[in-house]
Amino acid sequence: MREWAQKLEAKAKYVVSGSRSDFPWRNTIKVEGDLREAISALKAKTERGVLVGAPKLAAALEEWGLIDEYRIVVHPLISGRGPTLFHGLSSARQLELLSTQRFKSGVQALHFRRKAG
Repeated sequence: MREWAQKLEAKAKYVVSGSRSDFPWRNTIKVEGDLREAISALKAKTERGVLVGAPKLAAALEEWGLIDEYRIVVHPLISGRGPTLFHGLSSARQLELLSTQRFKSGVQALHFRRKAG
């Protein structure tokens, strides 16, 4: 776990926040200005892609058509509470399953792409 945390600390992290401007993590950049334009520019300059880890942000980016692929990790746990992934989308989205990976822990990693059309 420590090795994973060190790798994450070394990566650039882009934060979207209306209230926070200081961050305890190294390599953290606050996304400023028009969100749609900023994320489009970030996608254009980030060859390997951008990971999004916030349901509200993910829903906004999906509405704008800025998400190309989904990597969703499903844990064998039902919490009964918490945010709904992509809550409030204006319509359903069709996805194509690209791959799955099952771990010894029972965790499933799913890789989807938005279906064309």
